Amino acid sequence: MKTRILAIAVLLLCAAPLEARDIKFIQNLSPTQFDAFAEDLVSALSLRAVRPAEPLGLTGFDLGIGISAIELKHGESWKLATGGSAEYLPIPRLSLVKGLPFGVDVGAFLAAVPGSNILAYGGELQYALIDGSAALPAVAVRGGYTRLSGVEQLALETRSVDLTVSKGLFAFTPYAGIGRIWGDVTPAAGPQGFTTLSASSPQRDRVFAGLQFSLVVGSFVLEVERTGDTLGASTKLGLRF
Repeated sequence: MKTRILAIAVLLLCAAPLEARDIKFIQNLSPTQFDAFAEDLVSALSLRAVRPAEPLGLTGFDLGIGISAIELKHGESWKLATGGSAEYLPIPRLSLVKGLPFGVDVGAFLAAVPGSNILAYGGELQYALIDGSAALPAVAVRGGYTRLSGVEQLALETRSVDLTVSKGLFAFTPYAGIGRIWGDVTPAAGPQGFTTLSASSPQRDRVFAGLQFSLVVGSFVLEVERTGDTLGASTKLGLRF
């Protein structure tokens, strides 16, 4: 498993091109294959904050650009639904998080898969249970929501909650967390006959760990994860104040 996580991280850093195509052949999937395809989509498109637990504070913000590579566990279902094959789904992402009073942060993101009609957007709300100090780690609970756009044959929504712990060490801030994802994937009515498919509602547990490096005018973050039995990794380069 460590080798696979390292391979994904290297893929992100090298920005290797991956094949991805439009989701437009849902009618080719059986009900079982559709459920498997829905699991992969929910795992790939759920919220990834890619940051530690410390609150930003009233004047703080985090503007980031990054990319995730998420493993596709059901490659045959993906191939039937898109006409293309891929082992990992690359997801570039733009995010903005703003600090509010009382340890609250609020954020939004926009993400898209190159070479496909997959566009996702969503938001997050985080509350710091412990702000963190020289002696204590920061602890935060975060709720997230995402929605799929651009795909006529599908509607997708995810909701998530996670608990994150982090501790700053000089210019580095390691963090780790655990959470739960709930998804709803609904096939749209259409002339191709995929109305015979029923909605799918995957639920996935997620564990993740990351390291934030402080830069002169921002930060760089590398995060690895396991969502259900799916592996993934994310990076983010951002302005953080």
